[in-house]
Amino acid sequence: MPIEIGRIEAIYRHPVKSMRGEPLEAAALGWHGIEGDRRLALRRLDERSGFPWLSAGKLTELVRFTPRWSDDETLIVSTPEGEEMPAFSQALAADIGRRHGSPVQMMQLKHGIFDDATVSLIAAGTVREIARLAGVAADARRFRPNIVVGSARGVPFEEDEWVGGVLTFGDAEDAPAVTVTMRDVRCAMVNIDPDGGGLAPEVLKAVVRANGNNAGVYATVTRVGRLAVGQPVVLRQVSSVNIR
Repeated sequence: MPIEIGRIEAIYRHPVKSMRGEPLEAAALGWHGIEGDRRLALRRLDERSGFPWLSAGKLTELVRFTPRWSDDETLIVSTPEGEEMPAFSQALAADIGRRHGSPVQMMQLKHGIFDDATVSLIAAGTVREIARLAGVAADARRFRPNIVVGSARGVPFEEDEWVGGVLTFGDAEDAPAVTVTMRDVRCAMVNIDPDGGGLAPEVLKAVVRANGNNAGVYATVTRVGRLAVGQPVVLRQVSSVNIR
C-alpha cells in the first residue's frame, strides 16, 4: 500500500560537480535527474583513470566556487574571493588549475556527470542525527543531495527502508517518481563545510559508526515532472506504479 512518508523539505541543484549547489523552490525532474544538475565538471587533463573529474575531495576549495546563470543564460562562476568568470573561460580554468596544482578543463555532458545515479535523496532526520553525533551544525548541503525529505517519522537512516521501492512527489496521478536503487556510501566529501571549506573528520566517522558508512540513497527517474518544496512524498512498491 502507498504510504505518505513526509514532504519535500528542500531541493538542490549543482550546476558544476563539486561546486556550491543552489537551493530551489521548484525544479523540473527529467529522465536524467533534475534539469541542469551536474551537467558540468572540471576534467583533470593529466588524469588517465576512469574518473578524470576534479572533485572537492581533491580540492576542498571547490565548494566555495558559486555558479549562477546570468540574464543571457551564461553560466558565471564566482571564486571564493568574489571574482566572477564565465564557466568556460580560460581564466577560470587557470585559476582552479593553479589551486589544484595541475591543469583542468571545464566539460559539459548532455546527460550529466554522476557518481552512481542521477538523483540523490536524504532524510532530514538522518542529517540531524549525524550532526548530533559529530558535534556540528545540521546542514544537508554537506551531503550534496537533490532532495531532502522531511519525514513524518523523523527516524535517522530510514532511507535504507526505501531501497527497492518507488517514491512519488505530489498528489497528481502523473506525479514525478523515482525508483530507489541503492544506499549512498559516503566518502570524505561529507567532512567539508559547505560554506568555509573547513574539514570536520568526525562527520564521516559518525556515518561509519552509526550506519556502516551509508547515509541517504540513490535513485533513478521512472516518471518525469515538476518537483516543489512542500510536495507530499509517497513510498510504494515498484509493481504498483505505472511507469511511463
